[in-house]
Amino acid sequence: MSGQLVREGYSGTGPGAITPDGCAVELYTRLPVGNEPDVIEAAVPAGAHILELGCGVGRVTHPLIERGFRITAVDESPQMLERVRGARTVCSPIESLDLGEETFDVVMLGSFLVHAGDPGVRDGLLRTCRRYVRDGGVVLLQREGADFHRVLPRERAEPAGYTVRIVSSEPVGDGVRSVRAEYEFPDARWTQTFRSRPLTKEEFEGHLEAAGLKVDRCLTDDGIWVRAVPV
Repeated sequence: MSGQLVREGYSGTGPGAITPDGCAVELYTRLPVGNEPDVIEAAVPAGAHILELGCGVGRVTHPLIERGFRITAVDESPQMLERVRGARTVCSPIESLDLGEETFDVVMLGSFLVHAGDPGVRDGLLRTCRRYVRDGGVVLLQREGADFHRVLPRERAEPAGYTVRIVSSEPVGDGVRSVRAEYEFPDARWTQTFRSRPLTKEEFEGHLEAAGLKVDRCLTDDGIWVRAVPV
């Protein structure tokens, strides 16, 4: 882990480096991209300059570059950023990101990061989104689905040949839950435990409003991807 400190309530197991929030770098190099590039491409101008917050190993970054977008990719894990190709990379926690006066056509906060258990971290993430989106630009956010914490345990067998399990979601106080996920491949197994603060639609929109953003529209029928604009 190269001296990085795991955050309280976050942990991971399995081969290779583990980031401070419990993500396994090698695992994320194996996970295929889903519909995210399609959702993003349909929601923003062609060739836009995107600030991707929490880019990881570039799972979404790389297909967006292939589609003609310019990406500034931010992650706090140098091990994750080592896997990113074709983008400008910045190693920094999102909530303390300092890019001076630079602004972007699009700021993207995926991976359910808006559900950070620590409200100070969550509000810092949203302030960063607002700080770096230009006037007239958009912010894309990924929320947990309505059933994320329900009907557990559950598992999904992926066509790529591995299984994802959400094993448990247990309350730990102050509206926060501790979630345990497992990823099982034929040759390796990883686990991740992380904190999540479920948000109602009203809570989500209230936190955005406090950061100077408002919801423009939902980008997916399930409401997981949302577009917001500066106010």
